[in-house]
This record gives sequence, C-alpha cells and structure tokens, in this order.
Amino acid sequence: MTQDEKEVAKANESFYSAFESLNVQQMESVWAKDADIQCGHPGWRILRGWKPVMESWQRIFENTPQIRFMLTDLAIEVRGELAWVTLYENLNSSLEGQNVAAMILTTNIFRKGPDGWRMIHHHGSSVAQAPQDQTPTVH
Repeated sequence: MTQDEKEVAKANESFYSAFESLNVQQMESVWAKDADIQCGHPGWRILRGWKPVMESWQRIFENTPQIRFMLTDLAIEVRGELAWVTLYENLNSSLEGQNVAAMILTTNIFRKGPDGWRMIHHHGSSVAQAPQDQTPTVH
C-alpha cells in the first residue's frame, strides 16, 4: 500500500468514526471546506454545497441514537490529488426503538489539499442482494 493509499484509508476511517460519533463538528472536520462538496444518502436527492450537506448530517444525527458499521469489500484508488474508496457499509442502528440493519454500496471521494485528504463526495445506495465475497474490515 502506498503512502497516499494509507492516508486515504485513514481519512475514510475518520469519516466513519465521525459518522458513528453522531457529532456534526467531527463530521465537518473530514470534509473539504473549500470545495463544492456533494452527498447522496440512500433514498435522498443529491445534496450540493456545504450548508445542505452539513444540515443533512445534523438531521441524521438528531434522529439516530446509535449507529455502527462493518465495512466490507473496501478498495482504494488514488489518482494524483483525487482518491476514491468503494465499499459496502453493513450498518446496524436503532431508529425509534427499532433495530435496523442495512447494506449500503458506497463511494467516498477525497481530494488532497494543504490539510491532507478531505472528503468532497459521499454517495450511498441501498443494496437488495449481498455481494458474493464479503471480506470484512471491522471499523
């Protein structure tokens, strides 16, 4: 694994740590503040720009008492100042007193800047069928 790939892996881990923390300030710290960021949550319309994206995380965090991820089939590609991570999010959460489990096919895109690798795009889509090979990466 190259140094850039290691740094992207760490940035991706920071994103999921922020997600599990349910803390919007921690989530803000993983995103590029000087970019036209985008986010597509499963079942939502695409969100573009800092304010709509961060408001979406605030809404999710306010309505989610707990969330945990097991990441599988993770792949990292780096091309210059851009990198993308594809993976499956196997999530367990509670919502309104109900346990919820889901599998989300995800792409996270990062851009390297003066403060390191920062997310510029997150997109997750629900998956109806599990992939054949599920080598877990526990987060």
